Amino acid sequence: MKILVLEPYFGGSHSHFLQGLQRHLPYDFDLLTLPARKWKWRMRLSAPYFAQALNDHGVAKQYDRILCSTFVDVATFRSLLQVRFQKIPLYTYFHENQFAYPMQKEDERDFHFGLTNLTTVLASDKVAFNTRYNLDTFIDGAAKLLKICPDMKLDNLSSQMLDKAVILSPGIGFSGFPEPHTPEVDSKTPPVIVWNHRWEHDKDPDTFFQTLYELDKKKVDFRLMVLGQSFQRKPDVFAEAEEKLSHKIDHFGYVESRAEYINLLCQADVVVSTARHEFYGISVIEAVRAGCIPILPNRLSYPELFPANYLYEEGQLESKLESILINIRAFDPSGLRDVCHRFSWRELKGRYQEWFEG
Repeated sequence: MKILVLEPYFGGSHSHFLQGLQRHLPYDFDLLTLPARKWKWRMRLSAPYFAQALNDHGVAKQYDRILCSTFVDVATFRSLLQVRFQKIPLYTYFHENQFAYPMQKEDERDFHFGLTNLTTVLASDKVAFNTRYNLDTFIDGAAKLLKICPDMKLDNLSSQMLDKAVILSPGIGFSGFPEPHTPEVDSKTPPVIVWNHRWEHDKDPDTFFQTLYELDKKKVDFRLMVLGQSFQRKPDVFAEAEEKLSHKIDHFGYVESRAEYINLLCQADVVVSTARHEFYGISVIEAVRAGCIPILPNRLSYPELFPANYLYEEGQLESKLESILINIRAFDPSGLRDVCHRFSWRELKGRYQEWFEG
């Protein structure tokens, strides 16, 4: 089977996902990609850009499937294709949706991007969402948006979307990860907290670091590693935290090397999320596979990924984290490996083959 992949935002989880597909599925993939920047321009113009590329240069290729990411306006793309390409089954994978993507101010939201996601589903032959949370917020967001439409109604929209949608977690490659470690009962080493998320506002670093400031005031013993990708513009709290918690820090900054990243994760004991936006949670799953105890908000995608005893309610992070840090040696995170195992490519590749071939 030959599959053409269109990815106008080739970076981060999107690129890791496609690399995993190529590595683990027995298909011939051709990728048309653009760098991961200027996402609004990508959503507006990648469809005619890719359609032109295929119409002009796709004569010699006979594709069995076309796979798009959510940054492709599939309805526009399909309409611009030459006739010989229009009947190729077209699949879309939803890493995120624009109805639930958080804005710093709600009045900044451009609902046209949500409508593009909606018409993308309607114009695709099959769609997959990485979590039930992603699918549910998509359907709910589409329904709310259409309620404000004055005189045009779309009948049975939810059932139309559900008929073509499946939940498919993006596989994670765990090669290079050693066996999960168990804290030594008699160890005097302070437990290590790791932050391995993007350095952006939607991950709510302010709440994370404020919690650590309070625990430090209480003389709770811990060390800190801050990983994750940072950008030219990043929240001011990272510079503030690097100064205020300098006596606690073992590492502070993004790590380019995959091997070094895994090595640092394996030195940590606890991974914390304060995310206000998370459609999946690869960084947390990787940290847990490395042996960390997860402390996660009871919202977003987390409740469907991890057992309830690792979740905290709003306002309970400080007490939850303090309790685990004080009693860290009573926890054995090795049992969480089974939780992570179901997210591996080894477990998921068969479901992807059914999706593509069904």
